[in-house]
Amino acid sequence: MSKLVNPHGGGALKPLLLTGNALQTELERAKSLPKVRISSREVGDLIMLGIGGFTPLDGFMTHADWRGVCDGYKMANGLFWPIPITLSTDEVTAQGIKTGSDVALVDGETAEIMATMKVTEKYTIDKAHECMMVYKTTDTEHPGVKMVMEQGEVNLAGPVKVLSQGEFPTKYADTYMTPAETRALFESKGWATVAAFQTRNPMHRSHEYLAKVAVEICDGLMIHSLLGKLKPGDIPAEVRSAAIAALIEKYFVKDTVIQSGYPLDMRYAGPREALLHALFRQNYGCSHLIVGRDHAGVGDYYGPFDAHHIFDEIPKDALETKPLKIDWTFWCHKCGGMASARTCPHEPADRLLLSGTKLRKALSENSDVPAEFSRPEVLAILRDYYANLKDDEKVEVKLSGHSAK
Repeated sequence: MSKLVNPHGGGALKPLLLTGNALQTELERAKSLPKVRISSREVGDLIMLGIGGFTPLDGFMTHADWRGVCDGYKMANGLFWPIPITLSTDEVTAQGIKTGSDVALVDGETAEIMATMKVTEKYTIDKAHECMMVYKTTDTEHPGVKMVMEQGEVNLAGPVKVLSQGEFPTKYADTYMTPAETRALFESKGWATVAAFQTRNPMHRSHEYLAKVAVEICDGLMIHSLLGKLKPGDIPAEVRSAAIAALIEKYFVKDTVIQSGYPLDMRYAGPREALLHALFRQNYGCSHLIVGRDHAGVGDYYGPFDAHHIFDEIPKDALETKPLKIDWTFWCHKCGGMASARTCPHEPADRLLLSGTKLRKALSENSDVPAEFSRPEVLAILRDYYANLKDDEKVEVKLSGHSAK
């Protein structure tokens, strides 16, 4: 019997990806169905449904689910869920779809047929309400709000049969893993407690410090990189992966850390996204999620530790995966090493605050990076990436919010 945490909902993993003859039959059938083009965010959500990352969902949410999740973290059936998983389309496409009929879901960028869906409901939502409840703002400068405001006017609900994982298994063959695969790997290593480290940045010394705290507490650590879309100026997944691999090889004890990746786009929903990160890490087999400063945040829309506090506001039995809450971390010149606000008694003037945004800004401007900021092996990989960017690929990195401190 597995010693790992149970999948969310208490049952078995529920992957919706078809295989073998069933896959070929459904792919053939999908070719003749009405097509609905879906966004990058929806493709990521769909693949997570396919691989069991969003267990126990069977498809995209109904209006009652949407309302319950926005207003009270609960679907219509009472299941805890922190962020709506919805699919939208334009009014003209929606008018041509009858409730109860099947459609094919097509990647809007590649035109690949990703899934079939039985449309059980068509509904409209108050987008501003979703943004206020999930993102705590309606400011369209917020990338998550922008995604919601630009989505189609009609949501489609219903169960899905997933037909593809897109490019992830081939493009990221060294890091992309399904929940079934990570669980099997953890069990092969004899791990019962596993911490997940969520990252969309290359790891600097603060990240390394957080990771090593987790290694002290748990049997193992999974550095879990987002492989979907980020905002302009962020570092691509393949570069981050190489930098993380160098860090693991040089600065962690062998067989205490694995690197993996997952197919979602960032929503930048701060505390709500921290809950979603914990929920699907439970499906991946992780008992803990490291939650540091401004988890899944952007700008100054959230307080630095709102993602800590939100775990105290949900029912204790909502999630089996628990947060490892870690305070401000920094390099302290007087301590002579990494420390946190809970362990270091010295003044702010003695501290070097580290952030991924500061690191990206320095590298993008070819500025000096203090030795305390990042390991030299990591910096070498990142400097090579920035040195090879074309002018039209360069994005000005601005310091704002907590990263500017």
